[in-house]
Amino acid sequence: MKTQTINSWGPRVASYWFTAAVVAAIIFLGLRFILAPEVGAEGFGIPLVHTKEALAYGWIKGIRDVFSGIVVLIFLLTRNPRATAFAFCAAIIIPVSDCLTVLAVNGSKDLTHLLIHGITAMYMAVTPLFLFKAKSN
Repeated sequence: MKTQTINSWGPRVASYWFTAAVVAAIIFLGLRFILAPEVGAEGFGIPLVHTKEALAYGWIKGIRDVFSGIVVLIFLLTRNPRATAFAFCAAIIIPVSDCLTVLAVNGSKDLTHLLIHGITAMYMAVTPLFLFKAKSN
């Protein structure tokens, strides 16, 4: 008789929830950019001028964020910490590029938004370390 193995990585492990928190935030921020691009842009650190072209860029960013969150969410829900870690590592490019964009547009004076994007990037750089150590059986 064959016994079924139970995946030990999941909702009972802290790294699962550290990852889930970022996934939820990414999807929320993406939806905010899609539904209210001007509000999303203000939170991002670079306000949009109210034109249809500017709103389109907000929608594009929102779609990018929702997609990124869903990709990581798929691996999270399938309880595959290694694949989740790789997806998370690839996604680090987003807050890093966001931070560099805010720096290029607003300069170093916009410390609040630089810290938001920078701390997000650091959080996303540390979390995969825990994911790579997780056991998935």
